[in-house]
Amino acid sequence: MGIVTPFPNAQKPNQIGFERLELTRILDLYGRMVAAGHWRDYAIELGQDAAVFAAFRRTAERPEFRIEKRPALRHRQGMWALIGEHGTVLKRGQELGPVLAPVERRLMKLVD
Repeated sequence: MGIVTPFPNAQKPNQIGFERLELTRILDLYGRMVAAGHWRDYAIELGQDAAVFAAFRRTAERPEFRIEKRPALRHRQGMWALIGEHGTVLKRGQELGPVLAPVERRLMKLVD
């Protein structure tokens, strides 16, 4: 038999992404915000360091919120971060639910 030699640079670079349940939770929130008239567009960026979901009020603006997943910070500050329009970190945590809570609070309305 012949000798098998590995093809150089055959490995794909590591890419951070969202799991199905995480993306479902984020897109559910996005759909409710669209229905309420707060958001109109979104973008997803999958990189080597982080996966980012950005929600826009209008298409041509900066994102109103960015939801970032950085697994490298998993044991320090938490791998999830909610970042505001001007780049300020609004919330960090180990779990996605509490990080999304400030955005979900905007959907609550008082009922008489």
